[in-house]
Amino acid sequence: MTAGRRTGPRITEPESPRFLTTVVSGLRGTHKSWWDAETGIAYLVSGPPGWQSTQIMQVFDLSTPTDPRHIRDFGLPGMEPGGSGAFRKGEVTGPITLHGPIARGNRVYMAWGFAESGVVQILDRDKLLHGDPDEADPFAPTEHNLLHPQIARLDMPSFWGAHTTFPILDVDVPDFATNALGTKRDFLLVVSEEFVDSSRRYRHLSFLADITDEEHPFPVSTLSTPEAGGDFSSVGGRFGPHASNESFTPAFYRKLVFISYFNAGVRAFDIRDPYHPVEVAHYIPDTTSDTAPSCDPATDPQVCNVAIQTNNVDVDDRGYIYIVDRMGTGMHILRLTGAAHRIASTG
Repeated sequence: MTAGRRTGPRITEPESPRFLTTVVSGLRGTHKSWWDAETGIAYLVSGPPGWQSTQIMQVFDLSTPTDPRHIRDFGLPGMEPGGSGAFRKGEVTGPITLHGPIARGNRVYMAWGFAESGVVQILDRDKLLHGDPDEADPFAPTEHNLLHPQIARLDMPSFWGAHTTFPILDVDVPDFATNALGTKRDFLLVVSEEFVDSSRRYRHLSFLADITDEEHPFPVSTLSTPEAGGDFSSVGGRFGPHASNESFTPAFYRKLVFISYFNAGVRAFDIRDPYHPVEVAHYIPDTTSDTAPSCDPATDPQVCNVAIQTNNVDVDDRGYIYIVDRMGTGMHILRLTGAAHRIASTG
């Protein structure tokens, strides 16, 4: 079991998995959650009763899987019960935390507002888990308690969101080798999700933000696939990014990232120079008889097309890439070839 992967308790006998317990019930919405195998802390995306948003973060201690312990509920100020403001209905789509030599002070990286008015947060994990000791109730959903763990916040423009925040740390920038300072940098990959089945709205992109000075994250480059590369606006379904891989396997880390791109399949980007990322590989599955139509509810009458909608992507320590289609086509297991394989094979 790898620390910091989206997984569950160890299955002692894989051929005979067994139910242990229900962690939490009665939720209004769920999404990608993160279970930290090293500490047993789970960062669950869900909508508990009373909160303004249907997707906030609930933190549980699952170090004893048969006895879950609720630690706290967490959201942006305004999402709390009775809260008001621009983000009271916003959603978190997936927290990420990590340990070990690449960690930065045990942080939690947050993405809020998947497709518009996104918010990127960097949290102090210890402050998140323990709260402000000077407060009578450090986990009460007050503005002070919700801001206490925050190290940095980056607000996206209204037309871009934050679906995924993937930290890429300790990157040696080759072109900076002659500089006395700043040759090693930290980055955060931020993906803004395309969320409509048409080309009538803003083009969504992915971004690399320099977080070397983590209190002041700053976008420095974009990762995108040109529409003309496949006439994607006329294929049907969504065209644009959804999410990135979330595995830290050395096979790809600091070298390649993979972004699911709906009707453009999955795209691989060379990030060895983070200020100038380059797309180096892609794969678009064929549709099958199981692929459901993608319909645009904004048109009258509805326009439906059968198109691949690659929704999620992740990788493993063997160098395999896994993609899943949201329209029922199924899962594909891929491996790199050519120039992209040579990049992954470098030290």
